[in-house]
Order: sequence, then C-alpha cells, then structure tokens
Amino acid sequence: MELRQILYFIEVAKLEHVTEASYALHVSQSAVSRQIFKLESELGVDLFIHEGRKVKLTPIGKLFLAHMEQLTKVLDNARQEISEFLDPERGTVRIGFPSSLASQMIPGVVSAFRERYPAVHFQLQHGSYRELVDSVIKGDMNLAIMGPVPKNESQIKVEVLFREKFKALLPAKHTLAGRPSVKLSDLKDDLFVLFPEGFVLREIVVNACGDLGFKPKVTFEGDDLDAIKGLVSAGLGLTVLPEIALGEYLPDSITALPITEPLVTRDVGVIIPANRELPPTEKLFYDFLKEMAPNFGS
Repeated sequence: MELRQILYFIEVAKLEHVTEASYALHVSQSAVSRQIFKLESELGVDLFIHEGRKVKLTPIGKLFLAHMEQLTKVLDNARQEISEFLDPERGTVRIGFPSSLASQMIPGVVSAFRERYPAVHFQLQHGSYRELVDSVIKGDMNLAIMGPVPKNESQIKVEVLFREKFKALLPAKHTLAGRPSVKLSDLKDDLFVLFPEGFVLREIVVNACGDLGFKPKVTFEGDDLDAIKGLVSAGLGLTVLPEIALGEYLPDSITALPITEPLVTRDVGVIIPANRELPPTEKLFYDFLKEMAPNFGS
C-alpha cells in the first residue's frame, strides 16, 4: 500500500468523482483509476460503487476512509513536529474558540504572543462548546480556549486561566437601567433573550435562575451574539452574558449592569489532549497562556 494510493483514494472519496479528483490532484484520470484499482486489488475488496460518472463509498470503503484520514493526520502531525523541532519559533498554532471569546480575548492573546514570536503562524477555528471538545479529543486540533471549561472529560487536560463574571444587559429604557447593579432575582418577571437550548451560555443563566427558584421567560433565541444584543437594543428583552462577550462598545440603547447576587461566573481556560504531546510551537503557546493567565482576567 503506497501513500500515493491513499491520497488518491481520499480525494476520490471526498469528491465522489474520479475525473474531478484527477483535476484536484493535477494528474490524469487514468492514473487515479489505476491507483484505486491497485489499492482495491491489494485489499481484496471494492472500496467504491460506480454510479454513472460518480462513485460512492461501499460500507467497507467508509470504514477504510476513517482509518486513512486518521493516518494522514498522524503523518501531517509528524511533518509539523519535525519542522517545528528544527525551529519552533516559526511553526503553526492551530487553536479553536467559541464566539463569546472571538472579539476581545483571542485577538489580544494572539497579538501578545506574536510580539514575542513574530514568525509563528496561526490557524483560528471557531466552534461551539461541544465541537471544540470533540476536535481536541479527535486530534483535529490540539488547543482550544473556551469558557466554561469541561469538568468530566478524561481525554482532555484543562488549565483554568481566569474566572469571568456575567453582566445583565438591559434596554436603556428599562426601569432598572439607572441602578449601579442588579440582583438576578430582580429580573424574574422580565422577558429574556438567550441562546437556544443546548448552548452552554444559556445553561449557565438558566441554572443560576433555577437556583433562585424561577425559570427565565425566554421570548427570543439567537445563536449569534450581535443578534442577541440587537434584540436587547430594540427593547425586546434583556440578556445575561459574560463580560468579555460584551465587546468594547455597546450602543447607548443598552445598559450593562453587574450582577451582585448571586455572582454568575464561568471559568475560562485552555484545553489540550490528555493522551498526546503538543507539537513544539503549540507547546510554546500553551506555556505562554499559563504564564500570562494572571493578566487575562484583569
């Protein structure tokens, strides 16, 4: 089995078309077909079903694809580690993050790190809470900054960087907008704008309200921070968000107030795989995060 055969197989499986795969690989169609035929002959199974000009993976083909994708990840990681071993200050950091950290923390962290290591490249990947955890476990990435951090994931190692408070965002004309702060119980009769069910930021707010004996009245849901803030700005409800997610600017139509009772918080941290070593450049970044942790929450 040759690496070339595996790469040709993955491309055909992805595009479901031999001719299109040959274009993507910059080789002739006959060369792709010949290598696929050799691979199938060596394995003794059919990897594809031919449907006119298109092809589909057989059940065993799907199983083989999953293994080969893992193999190419291992090869890519090996190449990366060798390159970074020679010069870790010129490698690549792949990092995931949720939308609530996108506007302030991630740019600030990357900028500070680049001041120290200006030749390091970054690949940034936005994702939901579950997507980030799964990506680190599966090896699609090795680092994710997120909040809250997972507590019961045996395949994940967690480094908490800081604890962040939540604030209440009220329409500027709200009767409580003139106060210096609010209690969460003060909002029990209000209408809420929250993330949809399944989002961890919603769970934090709902659980905090539940601890006080009430369930928030959710009239609008949105999976976009700007949309949620826009609904509050329009006077359609209030929301509760972590401080970093507020951004540097809020319109005059929104008032952000600290919540004094109870304190609603989340731990923000970095997660890495528990069962594999970080490549040298990503190890540099991970150590940098731990070094700078006291400054992040200030």
